[in-house]
Amino acid sequence: MHKFRILHPNAVTRLRLQPVMHGMVGVLFLFNAIGGYRMAQPNWGLVGLFIVAGLASLALPFQLRKVRKFAEVNTLARLVQAFLLLSGCLFFLSHMIPFIAFLLLCAGIGIAYIGYAEYKILQPAYAVLDTSGVSLPTIFAKKLYPWNELNNVVLRNELFTLDFKNNKLMQLEVLDEMGPVEAAEINDFCEHRLGKRADQ
Repeated sequence: MHKFRILHPNAVTRLRLQPVMHGMVGVLFLFNAIGGYRMAQPNWGLVGLFIVAGLASLALPFQLRKVRKFAEVNTLARLVQAFLLLSGCLFFLSHMIPFIAFLLLCAGIGIAYIGYAEYKILQPAYAVLDTSGVSLPTIFAKKLYPWNELNNVVLRNELFTLDFKNNKLMQLEVLDEMGPVEAAEINDFCEHRLGKRADQ
């Protein structure tokens, strides 16, 4: 069996969408501030909180690049966003505005899920090669790709490439330091497993 650290398969897509999602939450907070302001008896404390949270969410993607503990700060921001959205849901529900309350409930649950997904992809991820196939991490668990679904598996130049029989190609960045001997051992193991499959 071989095991080495990789960049999570969903990391690139999620990290590209991250600034957009923070921006959308920020805009939603600002709309909530407008909704709170236009009520018959505005709650100025809540309106101010939504304005601050909205502006902070809009500015956060630009500040995250400068932070060392990127994963921790992003996870904390998602928790605060989800909490504020769910709290806003209760506020608007108590003021008999069920449509806005339902919208904030859905947004709060969605942001909580996005926060969990981002937390998972920023954790150390590993590719595991054994006799049954190649195991790669997903958001909630691991996915096993059996050898009989693969045409070729190669580790070269810090890239781990899986070539599937259905013409799908997956390339993952390897984060562990791989010497030529270790890389050759992994490639030999893969060739052996694929060779056994071909012989059968």
